[in-house]
Amino acid sequence: MANERYTRTNQKLHFASLALERWQHALAQGDSTQQAAERETSLLHLYGALLGLCHEVGGFYRVAGAEASSVEAILKRPLLQAAPIPELAELLELAEHPDTWLALLLRGHAALFLPLRPAPKVRQDVTQPLIEAVTLEPASDELSLEDVQDWRQQLRELVLRFREGMNEC
Repeated sequence: MANERYTRTNQKLHFASLALERWQHALAQGDSTQQAAERETSLLHLYGALLGLCHEVGGFYRVAGAEASSVEAILKRPLLQAAPIPELAELLELAEHPDTWLALLLRGHAALFLPLRPAPKVRQDVTQPLIEAVTLEPASDELSLEDVQDWRQQLRELVLRFREGMNEC
């Protein structure tokens, strides 16, 4: 039972929930370094859960090429055309629409591997006052805890629905 495909998905979803709990605790403590660490950990585990789900679906239907080591390699049109699988088609559809939770999750995961961007330079204008208003809000492109918690919930519901459908066959 421990070597079943679904155990990886379950494990990654569980690890993501633990990271989300630690992130919430870090928010309450005001520890920005821990918040960043738990945000990254959450994304890595959610991506791993998504990859595990792709492996589950691919294994159930015995799809060649569904053993790839990345979600992006599995969710490709040629693979789907070779083996039309409704679950993979739904995942691909979600991944291709930029405003869906899955597309946001994939972009968030990919952003973890980009180099850090330097802070924007403030233009020095001698006519402006020396005291400058700043915001303490996170950068607009920074993920919120609520967003990532929602992604975990969406993925969990998708996993349960897919498993139910694959068991009916």
